[in-house]
Amino acid sequence: MAALKPFAMPKWGIEMTEGTVAEWMVQEGAPYEKGALLTLIETDKITNEVEAEAPGILVRIVAGAGETLPVGALLAVMADGPADAAEIEAFLATFKPADALGSAGRDGPKPAAPEAKPQPVASGVPADANISPGARRLAEERGVDVAAIAGSGKGGRISLQDVDQASRPAAAAIGGAPVSVAVDFVALDSFYASPLAKRIAHQNGIDLAGITGTGPRGRISKADVLAKARPAANSNAPAGAGPRVVPMDKVRKVIARRLTEAKQSIPHFYLRAEAKVDALIDLRRQANLFLGGKASINDFLVRAVALALVEVPDCNVQVHGDAIHYFSTADISVAIATDRGLVTPVVRGAERLSPHDIARETKALVAKAQAGRLSYEDMEGGSFTVSNLGMFGIDDFDAIINPPQGAILAVGTTRRVWGEQPDGAGAFESRMAFTLSCDHRAIDGAVGARFLAALKALIEAPERLFPQP
Repeated sequence: MAALKPFAMPKWGIEMTEGTVAEWMVQEGAPYEKGALLTLIETDKITNEVEAEAPGILVRIVAGAGETLPVGALLAVMADGPADAAEIEAFLATFKPADALGSAGRDGPKPAAPEAKPQPVASGVPADANISPGARRLAEERGVDVAAIAGSGKGGRISLQDVDQASRPAAAAIGGAPVSVAVDFVALDSFYASPLAKRIAHQNGIDLAGITGTGPRGRISKADVLAKARPAANSNAPAGAGPRVVPMDKVRKVIARRLTEAKQSIPHFYLRAEAKVDALIDLRRQANLFLGGKASINDFLVRAVALALVEVPDCNVQVHGDAIHYFSTADISVAIATDRGLVTPVVRGAERLSPHDIARETKALVAKAQAGRLSYEDMEGGSFTVSNLGMFGIDDFDAIINPPQGAILAVGTTRRVWGEQPDGAGAFESRMAFTLSCDHRAIDGAVGARFLAALKALIEAPERLFPQP
């Protein structure tokens, strides 16, 4: 008899309450080795890769690709060897979400398999129906006849979303019939594409034959389909045409909710300053030439922010309820724009890194962000955020604080302005504008002003940005 183990929705961080199964990387019934990539789980702004902690077999997939489930919900059943259907059904019958460990391959409770008993047949839900347990429970609760549902899961499996959709009143378009949301995977099986990519293609009427996959071995990914779904930039809408309505995806909804909460609950105030950056531009050019790297101005700015936070630690904070957390290291969140929205991965211990070390860290994070592969560890625990829109020609802007952090620095573009020099003469110089958004619950105006003064001094004397011998 095989030892069965639950694979449940993991919990990454105290704020996570649910996740979405983006894609299964191992087929049902297939064996896998330790370290094998099992599935991709989407949470808010990130997609986490879940690896097996021990070898085994994925004997039953319970949650199909695209299903969103709460933390602890059963996603799959794993075993250390082949298991028959009776063993698996008995395990499912005794599983409780509290038993889930949220980790693939970790030893879980091994309840003794009771003698298999015929499962009661609920009204409208035949015992042999190809339906997930969660969908079965919902169908029983709402009295849905699953015989009329075309499952959108693998092999026509009926998912929780299928039952939920079927239980709602059909919404007919004007002059038309109700629209089916069932995914015809049979017509898409000939394409080498991820299940989520197929689902999006079906829902948007996209022909996969016209898409070149950018994934491993040419596999069509979700990003490839979404890129095809966007209208061409030079397309001309017919005269008098109405707006193109696109519902927010899960990530955009989370961003909207978090930013609304931040703006409503955090008492923002703003401090503005400018710094001369001619010396910084010259130093960067020389350093890149001498060290053979390609550190950007933003990498130097992150380094300057880190040192300014060490000098003014009262700005290096997080706010948790009525408590203020002060940090001894400068873990800088760097705002990165992606197709999925704005993400803020963390460069840790930036006060200990040179600008070129920061450049390497940032480039790696940007690559992971663009590929949708940022992990929870990449995003967790920043103490301050830098958001730079200078490369887009923005003079200055006010940024919304990224909770629970206490401040965010908005960086504008470099401008050539006429200014008075120390000898009283006039000359052109390069200047950059900064806006510091502060949480007034934790940071007072004088503290924010000291931070900006320290930052300006570091930028205008940039040799201090390199570790001194």
